[in-house]
Amino acid sequence: MSPIALSTPTTTKKIWTDAELMALTDGKCYELVNGELIDMGNSGALHGYTCSLLVMTLMNYILPRELGIILDSSTAFTMKSGNKRSPDISFVSRDQLKGLTALPDGFLDGAPDLAIEVLSPNNTIAEIDQKIVEYFENGSRLVWVINLRLRYVLVYRSSQEPDRLLKQADSLDGEEIIAGFTMPLSELFQKLSF
Repeated sequence: MSPIALSTPTTTKKIWTDAELMALTDGKCYELVNGELIDMGNSGALHGYTCSLLVMTLMNYILPRELGIILDSSTAFTMKSGNKRSPDISFVSRDQLKGLTALPDGFLDGAPDLAIEVLSPNNTIAEIDQKIVEYFENGSRLVWVINLRLRYVLVYRSSQEPDRLLKQADSLDGEEIIAGFTMPLSELFQKLSF
């Protein structure tokens, strides 16, 4: 007698198109990871203010020098795996943009030259580690992970381990990615004084 084959239900994950992802109208920010929508959640005022301050400082340096562009967290990048990743802040060099006369309405392929993640209360170590690996696998050359609660920045030049730990007395450095850019962390981690 031959064994009875039990059938197990198979679940298929939805294949999301760029247009479908961009058409979501619930006001939430999502990443697409392994075929599943991941709600990135709300990050709070401190996170939003820090990202805005850093975007403004980077833009004021990058745009006049025509070094590339800065993008916010609403911009997703399509990874080789099909995942859609949205760093909090991204720098894409003019070398990556060569040949473009306009940015696409949809997502960019590959990863930004510089990916910046500002930790939110809902981020996990495993999630951030997975993002860092994927950024470097897809072309990132530098990643900054900013911890607002403990006031430090981890600087990655590869996905293996951070190259540097920067504290309040140190400065962010654009290295060869954004040559000449520096920003004291005391300006990034400033307290309000109204």
